[in-house]
Amino acid sequence: MNASVAARNSAGTVLSVLGAVSFCHFLNDMIQSLLPAIYPLLREKYLLDYGQIGLITLVFQLTASILQPVVGTYTDRRPMPYSLAIGMGFTLLGLLLLSRVGYPWLLIAAALVGTGSSVFHPESSRIARLASGGRHGFAQSFFQVGGNLGSALGPLLAAFVVLPNGQGSIAWFSVAALLAIVVLFQVGGWYGRNSVARGKHASSATTENTLPKRQIVIAVSVLLVLIFSKYFYLASLNTYLTFYLMEKFHITAQNAQVHLFYFLGAVALGTLVGGPVGDRVGRKYVIWVSILGVLPFTLLLPHVDLFWTSVLTVVIGLILSSAFSAILVYAQELMPGKVGTIAGLFFGFAFGMGGLGAALLGQLADAKGIEFVYQLCAYLPALGLLTVLLPNLHKRDTGQAAVA
Repeated sequence: MNASVAARNSAGTVLSVLGAVSFCHFLNDMIQSLLPAIYPLLREKYLLDYGQIGLITLVFQLTASILQPVVGTYTDRRPMPYSLAIGMGFTLLGLLLLSRVGYPWLLIAAALVGTGSSVFHPESSRIARLASGGRHGFAQSFFQVGGNLGSALGPLLAAFVVLPNGQGSIAWFSVAALLAIVVLFQVGGWYGRNSVARGKHASSATTENTLPKRQIVIAVSVLLVLIFSKYFYLASLNTYLTFYLMEKFHITAQNAQVHLFYFLGAVALGTLVGGPVGDRVGRKYVIWVSILGVLPFTLLLPHVDLFWTSVLTVVIGLILSSAFSAILVYAQELMPGKVGTIAGLFFGFAFGMGGLGAALLGQLADAKGIEFVYQLCAYLPALGLLTVLLPNLHKRDTGQAAVA
């Protein structure tokens, strides 16, 4: 009887922690998504070109991408339970600055928000795994979907709050950052109390990977190429979809933001599905379908009307977003004991590719037009063919086998 009660309490604690980090991921990414969502406002107010808009995204993404592997590797060796609350403090400062300044100070604001992200993502991913109870794919998807929902909500808030009220109204969202700091401080306390005991248990339960080092290097390289394909393409939608819709179909900025919300909502749903499906059928299969399976739809996108553009962006978001949780957990199984390093590397690389993609595609849009960007990017998912080079991993946890 006591054992049963203890088990239920333990499960409740795990779910409460997963819920807390997912909620904070929601708040964090909602704040961050305000930046690209207000690009039309900033472009009109400060007379920015596509290249300058891409540079803002590049600074934000590169700040996060460069620091995330460093944070992840450092905290693998020396856990910092309260670093999450401190990181959110940087996001708060960036948000307040974003509400008040113009170009080039917008680059500083973007860098501060990126710094907060660089701390938040690897450490929150580690906590999600720590609280997973062995359901690593489910935990990562549950954590990720909070961020995706926040990213989806951001454009709507920008459309109906920021755009009508001006740049200064961004400061209202500081309440969300303060709430996240309070919650993350509590999560940090749980992490500090449980990281050692649970970490030892997880370490003893992990089967040592017997793959040759060369094969692991090849597999990680392939995964990074797939991340490049996914996030370079997503950069074309996250950053420039509103401009594409406004230019090609002559709709208003507010209407375009609603279409962006549809796409980002599909991304959230796909993320939620991808992890649990990977736990059941194998992560490699999810990677196959997610990257290569989206190719027919990306090839069609530049050649259809507004209605089918909206439909296809939803389908693309749904399929393409299912990959990241599978890729991340697959990489952590390739390199057991390197949870923070892998999370930092892959989150950082994803952010970096998103930023680099936004900057390069902005320059390309200035030179060749925004429609040409989508015609070219349509071929990126073909890199999913490289999935054939990934080894099949057999991971046994609590008596159950899962084939990756």
